[in-house]
Amino acid sequence: MERLGTGIGWRPEIADVVERMPGIDWVEAVAENLCPGHLPESLLRLRERGVTVVPHGVSLGLGGAERPDAGRLAALAERAQVLGSPLVTEHIAFVRAGGPLSASPRLEAGHLLPVPRTRDALDVLCENVRVAQDALPVPLAVENIAALFSWPGEEMTEGQFLYELADRTGVRLLIDVANLHTNHVNRGEDPAEALRELPLEALAYVHVAGGFERDGVWHDSHAHPVPGPVLDILTDLASRVAPPGVLLERDENFPGEAELRGEVEAIRAAVEKGRASGAVLAGPAPAPASREEAGSPATDAVRQRLALAQSALLSALVAGAPVPEGFDRVRLGVQARALAGKRADVVAKVAPELPVILGTGYRPAFLAYAQGHPMTGGYRRDALEFAERLLRDDRPRDARARRELRQWWLERSGPVPLPERPGARWARATRRVLLRR
Repeated sequence: MERLGTGIGWRPEIADVVERMPGIDWVEAVAENLCPGHLPESLLRLRERGVTVVPHGVSLGLGGAERPDAGRLAALAERAQVLGSPLVTEHIAFVRAGGPLSASPRLEAGHLLPVPRTRDALDVLCENVRVAQDALPVPLAVENIAALFSWPGEEMTEGQFLYELADRTGVRLLIDVANLHTNHVNRGEDPAEALRELPLEALAYVHVAGGFERDGVWHDSHAHPVPGPVLDILTDLASRVAPPGVLLERDENFPGEAELRGEVEAIRAAVEKGRASGAVLAGPAPAPASREEAGSPATDAVRQRLALAQSALLSALVAGAPVPEGFDRVRLGVQARALAGKRADVVAKVAPELPVILGTGYRPAFLAYAQGHPMTGGYRRDALEFAERLLRDDRPRDARARRELRQWWLERSGPVPLPERPGARWARATRRVLLRR
């Protein structure tokens, strides 16, 4: 595996800071935020300086019941080629559910959700990873995710699940030590035990990030400083294997340049502390098992069982459906509120005019909308549908804000959505008839 060194997640908000930071060997960029024909000038300058850029996907849904979408795989492959990347990364998660396999409406989580650690889910994941590996021009590494809740009836620990995945597919692993800490707080899982069970020879690189605890639940925010327990897990990992690369993730609430540099230095110090206690360089990553050794592909029946389970869970989280049996209702409630809050935050980023037009009313209006309107497409579509719903309800009440929202919607969508009140629809239809005369 190529030695990457010390890196940081590249984000437009800190692009200038990243370019100035000393000792940055590589950066990671969210793949879905990059347009291959119009790469940010900052990334191009970093590439010219010899800084490695790795595209990090968030929407493939390798842990979902369906096979990976060919279009998403082609887009990820294109970004890897344009950037000259040595590998691409994604997540062990599902991000959408529904459709023909479960005979239910398609739903988008807008977030990375955990897959059950069962044989069925592992069979599906292994086949999906193989499909992705065959479609990508460079090696694939997959990341363990943070979770607020556990699936009932799980058959393996995280370490066992990841070991079998790597053994059966030869996929490399992106280990997020912050996510190991999150799962320790939220699910009682021992990070040291997980590290003992992992195939560390398959390690591609390591993520480090911050979060916060509220009411006994750890939120993997990527918006707070890296806490001591996360650095301790990094030190433990580095005492077992020399990580090919370590990267700081920060997605929002960006600190000043000095503080950001301090976090990178703290990560370096944690790695050096681990190495000083006797790390041995990892050997070569395992080769993919043969098709026979990896087992037969997941059957349609296995995929359907997983599809039904994931659809029921996602419906409970985003569409108000009953909580499936065996899940912690309190934890699912926390997750549901977190998903709605994330939707509101991301929509505000992709459509920044909406919070300006609606002012302090934006967030409560969006959260009320989200309760009855699950996301079925991307965030841009979500923003348009939210605005359309407000206009159909003759909102906001302020006439000026309503005119601005109507104009915003018109510029991005098409004809003005009709109010649902029959009288308003009749008046508009009459007006159109009179204008034709």
